[in-house]
Amino acid sequence: MTQSETKPESGLLRSSAVVGVMTMLSRVLGLVRDVVIASYFGSKAEADAFFVAFKIPNFLRRLFAEGAFSQAFVPVLSEYKSQRGRDQVKELVDSVAGSLAGVLVTVTALGVLAAPVLVMVFAPGFHDLPEKLGLAGEMLRITFPYLLLISLTAFCGAILNSYGRFAVPAFTPVLLNLSLIGATLLFTSMFERPVMALAWGVFVAGVIQLLFQLPFLWRLGLLPRPRWQPRHEGVKRIMTLMLPALFGVSVSQINLLLDTVLASFLQTGSISWLYYSDRLSELPLGIFGIAIGTVILPSLSRRQAENRPEAFSRTLDWAVRLVLLIGLPSALALFVLAEPLIATIFHYGAMQDRDVVMAAMSLRAYASGLLAFMVIKVLAPGYFARQDIKTPVKIAIKAMVANMVLNLILVWPLQHAGLALATSLSAFLNAGLLFWGLKRAGVFELQPGWRGYGLRLGLSNLVMAAVLVVMVADVDAWLAWDWWRRCYEMALLVGAGLATYAGALLLSGIRPRQFRH
Repeated sequence: MTQSETKPESGLLRSSAVVGVMTMLSRVLGLVRDVVIASYFGSKAEADAFFVAFKIPNFLRRLFAEGAFSQAFVPVLSEYKSQRGRDQVKELVDSVAGSLAGVLVTVTALGVLAAPVLVMVFAPGFHDLPEKLGLAGEMLRITFPYLLLISLTAFCGAILNSYGRFAVPAFTPVLLNLSLIGATLLFTSMFERPVMALAWGVFVAGVIQLLFQLPFLWRLGLLPRPRWQPRHEGVKRIMTLMLPALFGVSVSQINLLLDTVLASFLQTGSISWLYYSDRLSELPLGIFGIAIGTVILPSLSRRQAENRPEAFSRTLDWAVRLVLLIGLPSALALFVLAEPLIATIFHYGAMQDRDVVMAAMSLRAYASGLLAFMVIKVLAPGYFARQDIKTPVKIAIKAMVANMVLNLILVWPLQHAGLALATSLSAFLNAGLLFWGLKRAGVFELQPGWRGYGLRLGLSNLVMAAVLVVMVADVDAWLAWDWWRRCYEMALLVGAGLATYAGALLLSGIRPRQFRH
């Protein structure tokens, strides 16, 4: 392996760490945002109306901007970078910017005009509550342009990621949380309906997030000059790739919708228990799994464009090893410390002791599949980089069907925890099929040393889990302690777990330098 080949892998590790830190900052501030909003508005009708008005553009953002578009745009941009001149890259950026903006302006205008109809679709229960329906529609007219702004922000972020500028796009979500916290604390008193400050906070956040990225694009010489050119060869290829990607992203949203529908038939509190446990399981997934997946997509796309299959395979192997290094202890810690974690973060105010116990059940079910969720995030880019969107979509459909069947089987004996367990089991099916597809296509071969690595990793995780099991106090003690005592005890457990795991890895022969190449 030459120096030029090893250097990118070292950069991937550093970039993954940067994205992970920024994502962690965003998630922590998101939790602070939820606490601040809850303290001001609680669960009143105004809060319900805002969450619906924010959910609609946020739902479309997940469906379009951060999912399908990035998966289709980054590989095409990487190919242009590797095989064409700078002028053609700039022409592609300008054409995509113009075409994307044109479509988004049209969709945004329709969304603003049809705001009451959209509220009825996403919250049909508001039909008999005209005041809440009217307030949600009024706020949606303010929040819906966020879709336009955040989609253009995702476009700018995809360009920066492709050029290795990962810190800026990773930090950008922090600005939304800061904007909403600031709107709640500083501007609610300025409105006749205080909750309207939150709607304007969303709009302002979209403007700030987009403007924040533009100077960094200017430094690259790629600040877009939008041109309406939907017939541009690159734009047409991106649109062709986006169609199956949109369907693939929709599959996960359908799964979430089905879980919510089934949970609504269960005992009161089931939806909340799933929400609390999902929030905790999403933390390591977002900080590590999504971070690594974000970083390797441009790298894999570049290797594919340069026709370097061995480097492509090595990058995937590196990513899977790193995910196992982080994902296994994260899953074990969530499983062992389920009640303490739920109690430390959420057991305040109206949340009862029983809620902690029930939420911990679904957290253990989600933790069982955390490793699969993370592996999916690093294997799927192996397809996107090769501009193969259809295969992962077909696999996602199979996993969705399996999830639906498992939901119906497990929901009755295990209630809400059965829904979480079904999600985890279907994730393992998804990850397994993604791995097998890459291996069968000959683009991913496991590198030497996996047997020894797996053994060392397994023993280190067993040692860590044993220490946590011995140290953790009884559930009743966690429920009885005040906030400071819980935080103190949790800090001890986290510190002991990290020290034990790191020490066991070092004693087994695993060194940080092994992940730089």
